[in-house]
Amino acid sequence: MSRPQQITVLGATGSIGLSTLDVIARHPQRYQVFALSGFSRMAELLALCVRHAPRFAVVPEAAAAGSLQDDLRAAGLQTRVLVGEEGLCQVAADPEVDAVMAAIVGAAGLRPTLAAVEAGKKILLANKEALVMSGALFMQAVRKSGSVLLPIDSEHNAIFQCMPADFSRGLSNVGVRRILLTASGGPFRQTPLNELQDVSPEQACAHPNWSMGRKISVDSASMMNKGLELIEACWLFDAKPSQVEVVIHPQSVIHSLVDYVDGSVLAQLGNPDMRTPIANALAWPERIDSGVAPLDLFAIARLDFQAPDEQRFPCLRLARQAAEAGNSAPAMLNAANEVAVSAFLERRIRYPEIASIIAEVLSLEPVVAVDELDAVFAADAKARALAEQWLSRNGR
Repeated sequence: MSRPQQITVLGATGSIGLSTLDVIARHPQRYQVFALSGFSRMAELLALCVRHAPRFAVVPEAAAAGSLQDDLRAAGLQTRVLVGEEGLCQVAADPEVDAVMAAIVGAAGLRPTLAAVEAGKKILLANKEALVMSGALFMQAVRKSGSVLLPIDSEHNAIFQCMPADFSRGLSNVGVRRILLTASGGPFRQTPLNELQDVSPEQACAHPNWSMGRKISVDSASMMNKGLELIEACWLFDAKPSQVEVVIHPQSVIHSLVDYVDGSVLAQLGNPDMRTPIANALAWPERIDSGVAPLDLFAIARLDFQAPDEQRFPCLRLARQAAEAGNSAPAMLNAANEVAVSAFLERRIRYPEIASIIAEVLSLEPVVAVDELDAVFAADAKARALAEQWLSRNGR
């Protein structure tokens, strides 16, 4: 290798970003940080810049940029601070960049991730919303640019590892019967249904197996995260919604499975640590040390599975319906969920009302074709407006 690969980490201060930087730091001869972005944790972003000395740092607002730039100069760093979506797109598409970790949560990550795709970069995709919102357009851009798209979600990375190399020919053509997408069931898997009305944001964010951000933790509790992953799996592996089955697996040791027509079922197992899929994607098709401890099957002792209860997890049902409807429906689903989860975290609504808001938005807004990016963002904006109307109408 003539030089270390240059890596842009979008969403560096989140859990995925921090895990990515941990793996990178273990292999300084292979990887070098080119750019980091952060949204609100400026002190953490400054500390990461001091440690990794990136060429660029990106923040959302000019005021934060000026303050961070002063701090970086005081620390003796040459890191240049850029602002906003334009800055994100710049560091994602820079000619010197080899790979982009797309780990910005939510719809905000779509344009920068697409910029990286259009520039033909190796994409480490942790921002599932990019595919949920604009699946057809996104995959078309991947094919056109020749970009290498590698999934980072532990479930999709597991599926990727269990698929044959030529899975792009179509599941039926490579002998795959179905994809089994595992889910932990989150913190409310066994909570009595009548108690869900009163659960708090803190309870929803207390995931039993994974350490994640607050929004993703709530999505995991409601299983909307799994619904979004179902939609993402359909695009990544050219599968129909009916070919993707969700299986609750509380131990989070089997990260997903692929069922073949000959009766074989291949699974990828590992400790619940995001450094495993990150290292897999960074080094693909090679393997590198991730820092994750070896799996101790004797300590685990048992593996359990159960079907998800859609009465307990209505968001999963809503996501499957959106996947089947296609076009603008997944973008509306995602937007309504973002508004609803934000309101729940702000204690403006009760936990079950997350699903109520999403269901109303999907029932009110007709599904339309999304053959360009503007149509995607129009559907996103309309869904957000309808969700906000629900909040206003209900005094929230």
